[in-house]
Parts: sequence; structure tokens; C-alpha cells
Amino acid sequence: MTLSLSKRLKALFLMTLLAACAPVGPDYVPPEPDAPKQWDTPLKGGLVEKDNDNNALSTWWNAFDDPLLTDLVERAVSGNLDLKSARSRVREARAGRGISEAGLVPAVDVAASATRNRLSEDRYGGDEYNLYSAGFDAGWEIDVFGGIRRSVEAATADLEAEEETLRDVMVSLLSEVALNYLDVRTIQLGIEVAVHNLEAQERSYRLALSRYEAGLTNELSVQQARYNMESTRSQIPLLRTALAAAMNRLSVLLGLQPGALNGQLKEHAPIPVPPLKVSVGVPAEALRNRPDIRRAERQLAAQTARVGTATADLYPKFSLVGSIGLETLSLGDVFSASGLAYLIGPSVTWPVFDAGAIRSNIQVQTERQKQALIQYEYAILAALEEVENALVAYADEQNRMKALEASTDAAERAVSLSQSQYRAGLTDFTSVLDAQRSLLSFQEQLAQSKGNVTSNLVRLYKALGGGWKSFHRIASPQHGFIGYGQDANLNGKGHDNTDSESNQTNAADDPGDR
Repeated sequence: MTLSLSKRLKALFLMTLLAACAPVGPDYVPPEPDAPKQWDTPLKGGLVEKDNDNNALSTWWNAFDDPLLTDLVERAVSGNLDLKSARSRVREARAGRGISEAGLVPAVDVAASATRNRLSEDRYGGDEYNLYSAGFDAGWEIDVFGGIRRSVEAATADLEAEEETLRDVMVSLLSEVALNYLDVRTIQLGIEVAVHNLEAQERSYRLALSRYEAGLTNELSVQQARYNMESTRSQIPLLRTALAAAMNRLSVLLGLQPGALNGQLKEHAPIPVPPLKVSVGVPAEALRNRPDIRRAERQLAAQTARVGTATADLYPKFSLVGSIGLETLSLGDVFSASGLAYLIGPSVTWPVFDAGAIRSNIQVQTERQKQALIQYEYAILAALEEVENALVAYADEQNRMKALEASTDAAERAVSLSQSQYRAGLTDFTSVLDAQRSLLSFQEQLAQSKGNVTSNLVRLYKALGGGWKSFHRIASPQHGFIGYGQDANLNGKGHDNTDSESNQTNAADDPGDR
């Protein structure tokens, strides 16, 4: 028996050595992003290409110097339901990784029973007896060819991909909050413009009516003034409807009931003005910073590991199994040496014939790996496209705004001149009507353009991947991580894959543990 046990221990030692072998399948090497050295769009309108200020990009809303906007952003991070759902998916992925890691350690089952048994009367005379048993079974698959380790790699990368999804949701959320807030301020300015023009058109209507009653003009001028006035009046309810919708949308983004923010937003305030200079950095910085690209890279890593998991199925699986039990007819003898029974030893399983199913599965996983690489490359192109479009839109809208300011000044002068000439009887009311219509149109476009300039800068910040780093988790050796407002239930270590080439871990920037 001693020799047999010694052989078993030697077999166990050999299996342990084999388990240290490198896993089969491809080892993941992060792809090198193909980023241009500079942006294709000429930078103008305050845009500069110096290195990005990470702090400025991480808290880009502070650049608008609007305390209410800052407050709304911080409240959205705590209350938004999409963000809470994304955090839950991170916790789900972490639990899934725990399932994969469990395969690396032995599994032990404990069982105990007490039964009353009766034998067949025909064959054994119908004897009855009690049977008491207790014991445990253990099994451990020795991961010789790395199938389990590859599955853990895949689960870890899946978790990291979910963390990047969480960050991507945050980037989108912050921009949506800012854009809806800007909609509120832009619509409010539009209402002010419409009300101001309505008041001026009411004065023109009263002037035309008084001249008609004095016999100085015909009724046509009165009716022209009236329909111009009523046309402007009809636009105000539409603007108020749009304003209510923007306020309600903003409330929902913060996880509040529609109308909850009306008290804070009802007072009209100016549209936030962009800073004079905006640093956009270089393309490589944007690609490293964008969570959607980081997620695509992690998904590629996960699928590469799954190729290894599938490849390991070609090779034999080595396991160590054992069982220790106690069995007796008397309850008092359950723990006696005479009732002891055990078995221990290695086992091997190897699929000899499976009609090519394993190799077909390897091919399936390999093709999925290729698809993941294509998706990664597409994410890079889409990101570059989004930034380039945002650069053009921001600069060109500023030029449009300047032209509209000049047009508005000219239209205001034209209204003043036309009204003076109409009072003097030098022209008919048509010139006043045309001038007022033009003024209202230019003022409305100017208000919208002012909002567009700031909104386009928000879209540029989003395209550069700004915002998520400002709400990273704070490391605490005793308490894991805290952060993310009131829903910070993501304790544990994490990663910040900022440098995909080095694939380093930075717990301080992590939304959850790996």
C-alpha cells in the first residue's frame, strides 16, 4: 500500500509540473492603432493641436463656467439609470470571471445520509437494517494545456470590456446632459427673440392702424402688420413646447421624474460661451482615450483567448479524483476506523473521435477573432471620422455665427430706416414688413447658431473621449474602491488600460474590479 501511495503522489507531482506548461493557442498581442500624426482638418476657431490637458478634458464642462451645468453633470453620474444598468453589467461580468476562476482549484462535495433498508424477503429473508454514511468527494482538473487558464483570460477581458462599456455610457451621458442643457438655454433665447419681435410688431400694427384710421394709408398695411404679428405670436407656443420637452429630457437623464428640474431651469440664463482656446491633442491621444476603442480591443483579447480554450479541447484532460467515506450499520460506529473507505488517483480523458467537431469549433473561434479585429479597426476609423467632423463643425459654425451677427445688425438698421420712412409717408408698409421678417429670421438663426457653437464643442469633447476619467474610483487598501456617486457598489480592484501596448493596470482609474 505504501508503494501504491508513493506512486500516486509522484503522479500528482508530475501533473502539477505539467499544469505549469504554457497554454496552447495564440498568445494575445495588442494591435498597434494606425493613427495619423495630425488631424486632417485645419485647426481654427480657437482649436490648437498642443498636447491635451487631461484634467481639462476630464472635466470639460468646467470650461463653460456654468455652476448649474456642473451640478447637473454630477447629479447625472449618481442618478442616471443607463449608468446604473452598466454598473450592474460590470458586476455580472466580474461574477462570470469568478465562475471561470473556480475551475483552477479543486471541487469538493460533502455528503451524509442515514437510511432504513429492507432486503427482499424471497432472496434474503426480508432482513431490515440501518445504514449510516458520511464522506466527501474531490476532483481537480490539472490544467495541463491551459484550457481553463484561457477561459479565465477570456472572462477577464470580458470584464474589462464591460468596464469600458460603462465608461462609454458615461461619456455619452455627460454629453447628452450638456447638449440638453444647451437646448434649454438656446430655446429660452429663441423665446426672448420671438417675444421681443412680437412687441415691436405690435407697435407697428398699432402704427399702421392709427394711420389707417387717420386716412393716411389703406387697410392693406393694417392686415399685413397684423398677419406678421400673429405669425410671430404663433411660434412662441411651439418654442415653449420644445422647452418643456428639453427640460423633461434633462430630468430623465438625471434619473428624476419629468418636470423635477423646472424650478431650477425656469429662469432664463445665457448660453454658455466656449473658451477662447481648445486643445484637441493629436489623433493617437484620442484613440487611447476613447472607451469604445478600448472596449473593442478588450473584446479582441477575449476572443483570442477563446481560440486557445477551443484548441485545448484537442488534447487530453488530466484530473485527480479522490473520495473518503465512512459507512456503518450502527450510528455509534460512524467515525470508527473500520468504516473508513477511500480512493485516490489520476484520471485521463481524451476525445479520440468527434467527427471534426473540435477542429470546426477552433475554426469558428478563429473567424470570430478575425471579426473582432475588424470591429476594432472599424472603431478606430469611426472615431477619427467623428473627431474630424466635430472639428469642422465647431470652426465653421463660428464663422456662420459671425456672419449672422453682421446680418442681424444690418437687419436692425433696415427695420429702423423702413419704419422712419413709413412714418414720413416715403414708403409703404411692405418695406417695414420685409425688414421685420428678415430681422426675426436672422435673430432666430443667430440664437440657434450660438447654441450650435457650444453644442459642437460638447460633441468635440465627446469625440475625444472626455469626461469618464473625472469619475474614476479611488483606491483604498482596506475598503476597495469608492466613487461614482450614490451607486458605488463596485468594490475590488480594477484596470485602466490607457496604454493598450503595455496593457498596464491602474487601479485608480477603474470603475470596478477585474
